[in-house]
Amino acid sequence: MTVFSLLLVVFLSVTLALGLSPLAIWFSHRVGLMDIPRSEGHKQHNRPVPLAGGIVLFLTFLILSLIGSKSYRETLFIHLLPIMIIVAFGILDDFIGLKPVIKLVGQFLAAGLLIYNGVSAQLFSYPVINFAITIFWLVGITNAFNFIDSMDGLAAGLAALTAACLVLVTLLSGQVELTLMSTLILGSCIGVFFFNSPPARYFLGDSGAQFLGFSLAAITLEYIPAGFTLWTSWFVPVLLVSIPIFDMVLVVVSRLRRRLPVYQGNLDHTYHRLIRLGINPNRAILVMQLSALLIDCLAFILLNLTPVLANGLVAVLGLTGIGLIIFLDRPHLLDDNPYPTI
Repeated sequence: MTVFSLLLVVFLSVTLALGLSPLAIWFSHRVGLMDIPRSEGHKQHNRPVPLAGGIVLFLTFLILSLIGSKSYRETLFIHLLPIMIIVAFGILDDFIGLKPVIKLVGQFLAAGLLIYNGVSAQLFSYPVINFAITIFWLVGITNAFNFIDSMDGLAAGLAALTAACLVLVTLLSGQVELTLMSTLILGSCIGVFFFNSPPARYFLGDSGAQFLGFSLAAITLEYIPAGFTLWTSWFVPVLLVSIPIFDMVLVVVSRLRRRLPVYQGNLDHTYHRLIRLGINPNRAILVMQLSALLIDCLAFILLNLTPVLANGLVAVLGLTGIGLIIFLDRPHLLDDNPYPTI
């Protein structure tokens, strides 16, 4: 795949996402696919907002995938039905609000189908263990992106950074089909970001956030760094999505500690806590996206170090994350509303 081809795919996906967005907004208004202000305690927007982002992301991905090369279409069909299951359950949740257990059923079904299609972690010689790790990864990252979609433009921006890194590294590893898939996600996120950035003209919804999480989780599973064994490169997928993972762990630990339902929406995400620390809302988003960019770069710097040093630094990074969770979960950072005037 040439640079020209990559730029063409980015151009087409950005353009298509921008073109589909007004139609998706119109459709959402017509069918009532809207996020209503104050319908739940954590919904702080002051006007109904269309939940059109997932429709735009999926249609852009699907339309351009279907006109790709024959070899890419073969890769697409491995992923297409699982992704459609994720998007379908997400749209249903956006419409009627599914129970958490029903959403998990959809995610497990999609993950199981992807494994049936041949996508699985290959860390151990026992297939059952690999399948369990694969399901845990796919379901976990899908929910991590759903959790972190707590502010306009945040999830789309983080997904674009992850996809951009995957474009570069899959190209170097010769996995051209994954390169094209990552490029489509990158361009789609850029186009969607124009309408999803503050103040958002539409939200991603569960369908959009879960589409991004599941798709990127699948690509990171299939990515094999050229010249490295799995045991010396296992940390790359984890670091590429470390900010969504961090936010989900912070929220889950905090809610369990306070004996609150894990899936109950609240103003207790990393973004909200940064605001309570006195950081401007726009800069809070930039802090998280800049952190993601630096960690993404670090992931590939570590690949060039000795395995002992690389894994040692990953351990240090993990301990730093634990320290930040303790710091951010202090009582005075858990007020009911970090921005009561919005």
